Amino acid sequence: MIRSTLCAIVALLALPAAAQHAHHGSDGPTETGQSAFAAIAEIVQILSDDPDTDWAKVNIRALRDHLVDMELVTTEANVRNHREGRIVEFNISGEDNVAGAVQRMALAHAPMQEMATGWAVTAEPSSIGASMRIEVDTDRELARVHGLGFFGVMTIGAHHQAHHLQMALGEDPHH
Repeated sequence: MIRSTLCAIVALLALPAAAQHAHHGSDGPTETGQSAFAAIAEIVQILSDDPDTDWAKVNIRALRDHLVDMELVTTEANVRNHREGRIVEFNISGEDNVAGAVQRMALAHAPMQEMATGWAVTAEPSSIGASMRIEVDTDRELARVHGLGFFGVMTIGAHHQAHHLQMALGEDPHH
């Protein structure tokens, strides 16, 4: 069993690079590794499969920088909540690079969250990060915002994959 698995891995590694990407239903590996690397790999494959890709405009570095911001905000930022009536305010902070990542992420995502939910969402930069205010119309929506917290709210709306592709294409998805 171990020998056949090793033979399969060796055979896979011997394939040309284009054939090494596993397809649905294959027995080969499918995970490309760390999540930012996997997101970049997915976008590169989409761009490579599109014969109309304008490679002169492609900017994978912008996508990589955004993915770094996402990682910093998710793993390093601190959040304090304040609730008044049907308004929840998140004060998001961090040191050094984290503060800048918080500002970029909160300010860019507030309009997208507003469009996806119908909530009144505003964000403002601060010297240590940003604040985000969310005003809702019902107690049920208030409970949802409070339960999700800042990190859960940031995931709302299926816009992430599309704006990652826009960044890679050299476009600014936040304007």
